[in-house]
Amino acid sequence: MDNFNEFDSPANSPSRETGSIISHAFEIFKNTFLYCFLAVVIYFILSYLIQLLTGFNSQLLVEQIRDSGGDVNYREIIAAPGFLTYSGANFLVTLLLAPIFVSLIYVANKSNFKQQITVSDIFFAYRQNFINIVIYALITQIASIILLFMCVLPALFVMPLFFLGYPILIFEKASAFDAIKKSFAIVQENYGTVLITAILAALISIAGIVLCCVGIYLTIPFFYVAMYSTYCAYCGAPKQIEP
Repeated sequence: MDNFNEFDSPANSPSRETGSIISHAFEIFKNTFLYCFLAVVIYFILSYLIQLLTGFNSQLLVEQIRDSGGDVNYREIIAAPGFLTYSGANFLVTLLLAPIFVSLIYVANKSNFKQQITVSDIFFAYRQNFINIVIYALITQIASIILLFMCVLPALFVMPLFFLGYPILIFEKASAFDAIKKSFAIVQENYGTVLITAILAALISIAGIVLCCVGIYLTIPFFYVAMYSTYCAYCGAPKQIEP
């Protein structure tokens, strides 16, 4: 991994405070909204196509869970037609589509530098460290699933340690395991601030579900923009990468 610390840059970097980081992320999110929206639409279209191909009806399953009054029988969920096939296919597609969301970090950096953004930029991570990004996505997904099975609280307090991994992968071309080590090292030294920032970013990202299910198309990408702003706060705004 290349040596990578602070950079002299005309781009803005927030201070190492949650309020400053979230405000910085909001400003960039406003400027990149259409590209963030497009990335989410691509993901959901492909996810919907997988449902059609596997015969899994997620809406019907949600209605069954709702009608049960929260008394969920997980064996019945697993036994739902197409559920296992859909889950496996969706897991694979989620890994392969991870670079689209990671590319939003690159888009955020271009916005921070006041550079022109193009539609092709949301596919940038397929050309930049693709294999390590997919490996990192696999590791974080497995970790989150294990932690959520244990309890929600372990996931809440452990997952922020991965929060800076994707920016490190994009801007430093690090390996997946080097990205984990560096992310853990930075977050452990600044745990309180990063934890609160990650929680707020996650709440904002899922706000679309609370307000209106369609609204999630608008808010999910904020989490990735917040990763970028947090990275800028602790590592400095990175020099822009040539596509």
